[in-house]
Amino acid sequence: MDLTTDNRDLVWGLDSIKQRQRAVDFVMGFENKICVYSDSVEQLYTNYNIFFPKHERRQLVILPNPFAHHDIFNNIPAAAVTATGLNIIHGDVVGREGLYLLIPARDNKSRFRAVPLHTGLRVINKRRPLDKPLLPIIMKGDLRELRAETPCLHLHCLHLHRLQHLSPLERQGIQRVIVEHLDKLG
Repeated sequence: MDLTTDNRDLVWGLDSIKQRQRAVDFVMGFENKICVYSDSVEQLYTNYNIFFPKHERRQLVILPNPFAHHDIFNNIPAAAVTATGLNIIHGDVVGREGLYLLIPARDNKSRFRAVPLHTGLRVINKRRPLDKPLLPIIMKGDLRELRAETPCLHLHCLHLHRLQHLSPLERQGIQRVIVEHLDKLG
């Protein structure tokens, strides 16, 4: 399989990242913990490895586990995925340990509010209808930098109610896998 032609969404360019090694170290902590979506093939990957080809230091390549076809969800249209405006950062950015969720602030005093990752996700989901949970996933372009120095991971959301072509059991399975993977994040 030639990823550059078959699934270009699994090759992420790092040219815009100034602190490349810091971003690489950061994103490696998310391997197999946040599901990856590819809109070009309409697939969601739950079991994958992240590689940085030696010959090309400016790319990140996501390789789905070739022995785990059961960990790939097919027929996930792009219309079922939207940007959230939420970003994950490392706690050292705010002088703390662990991972933090940057939530857009409602006031004009600051752009974002940083809260511990799992706390932020829990609070957001309490405010959402039970049948429309926040199911964070990532895709090409989500590895970014804040202020050209701090790596962050932008989150997208998978909307189960937009997957009416899948059975309720399939939708529940997707939700369960996304949540189980997120629980692995420290």
